[in-house]
Amino acid sequence: MYKVMLVDDDYPVLELMSYAINWEQLGLKVIGLYENGASALEAAASDMPDILITDIGMPKMDGLELIRQLKTSKPDIRVAVITCHSEFHYAQQAVKLHVQDYLLKDTLDPSSIRQLLLQFTASLNEENELQTKQLQMENLVDRNKALMKEKFIRETLHQPMLDAGKWQSELASFGLPLLQDEVVIPVIGILDDYRSAKQRFISDDVLRFAVNNVIDEAVRNEGMSSVHFSYSPQESVLLQKFPAGLKVNGYDGAKEMMSRIQRAIKQSLKLSVSFMIGDSCGNPEQIKASIVSIRTNAAGRFYRLPGSIARSVPVPGGAGDMFACFNETSEQLRELFLGKDPETVRAAVTAWLAEAEQEKYSPDMVKDWVLKLLLDAKLKLQSLAHYRSAQPIDVIHNDVLELDSLAEMKEWLIRHCVSVISASDRIGVQSRRTEVAEACQFVSLHLDRRISLEEVAEQLYMNPSYFSRLFKKETGETFIEYVTRMKMRRAKELLDQTSAPVGKICETLGYDNQSYFIKLFKSFSGATPVEYRSQQKRG
Repeated sequence: MYKVMLVDDDYPVLELMSYAINWEQLGLKVIGLYENGASALEAAASDMPDILITDIGMPKMDGLELIRQLKTSKPDIRVAVITCHSEFHYAQQAVKLHVQDYLLKDTLDPSSIRQLLLQFTASLNEENELQTKQLQMENLVDRNKALMKEKFIRETLHQPMLDAGKWQSELASFGLPLLQDEVVIPVIGILDDYRSAKQRFISDDVLRFAVNNVIDEAVRNEGMSSVHFSYSPQESVLLQKFPAGLKVNGYDGAKEMMSRIQRAIKQSLKLSVSFMIGDSCGNPEQIKASIVSIRTNAAGRFYRLPGSIARSVPVPGGAGDMFACFNETSEQLRELFLGKDPETVRAAVTAWLAEAEQEKYSPDMVKDWVLKLLLDAKLKLQSLAHYRSAQPIDVIHNDVLELDSLAEMKEWLIRHCVSVISASDRIGVQSRRTEVAEACQFVSLHLDRRISLEEVAEQLYMNPSYFSRLFKKETGETFIEYVTRMKMRRAKELLDQTSAPVGKICETLGYDNQSYFIKLFKSFSGATPVEYRSQQKRG
């Protein structure tokens, strides 16, 4: 709604305008009634109106001075003057201030004011539409330029460089012309904990857009001789230009520039980013080779510290075998699951992966080791009725492959092990009746579909009525209440750990009515799924 300010030292006139017009119906909101220009100007400092209706002759500050002051801050404000002064020189001054209308109190009629307000809102709407279209065009131009830059850097890395001169001309078109006495230092920026960042920003496109904007703005504001390319939502390439010669330490300069970008991303997006700096390059072929060298330095990338800025130095692989003591570690993990102590789990995982960092095992070996460890633990513990993995093994496999650094892997593995313990606590109603434990186990394995009491009773070769009474007696809740509780807890996990839309989560949990699912979830957690996800992100 557009905001309106009414100013007149004749209070009956203010009252007439305030109550004789249905402001809300016109899409307007009166934000204040003031008896002089000075008090109106003071209020406008914190809440600027879109429309001003004011008298001219008032104490402390007249209407003409108020209009001048407000137009200094908001040139497009709509103004109507209402006064008992009919002399021509007042009208002249009002016209010079681009006042849209000049009305006399003697002939003042609410219907005429209403008509004037309709004209104001129509012109404001038209102006806003034009501004929206202009912003859309600017965004389209920026998006097209970003796509062209991404295409350029991908072709640079993945296609033969047949014409170095043409490549250099394209680089100049993006704002980085190269002279003979200049060198370029390539840098690759990598978002730390990319999986969590993608979840926070809902999609790759939104995340890429946000990061691109912050980096591009930082480059402009700092006056850097550099150009930024988005290679992927997680990865950026920056080319930083420096004068050639021994007097300038390009590496220190690049490090300082990346530190500024890092601070901007942290402050604006609350994201951490690491930078790997390449070699000083004198020609396009060297620039390409340096970027490729950084990107293929898998161990350097995997063992980087979150938020680090360092040279990309090849990391020699460890000669040892991470699987040498695998059986002992697997048995230790089994005992940790049974012990159900999250702090002990954290300490054990930290120790296991500290060895990997010390020995610099290849990233692929570390990932294989983690996958085999979790699969082996699952097989050893599946006979226990109260144990169930929090995630299917194929989901675990995909998660591990996406982990980009040892630091992320450590936190992910700790969270996964703790979630297994938590899941076993939920399932493990320590009942003396194996039928109840088996029923709970059945529920945990079939949360993706509808589960009926009759179906489970049949699985257990029991009478449904007897099974229902037994379950309530042993657990303190009905079977349907238990199923709903398990599904709602799983819904919370999916909302926390994935960016899947609510409709998809609803289907994943076997509900075919999204409204009913939302109602159940709100009853269980006190918030709708969308509200819950928003609260978790803010937290």
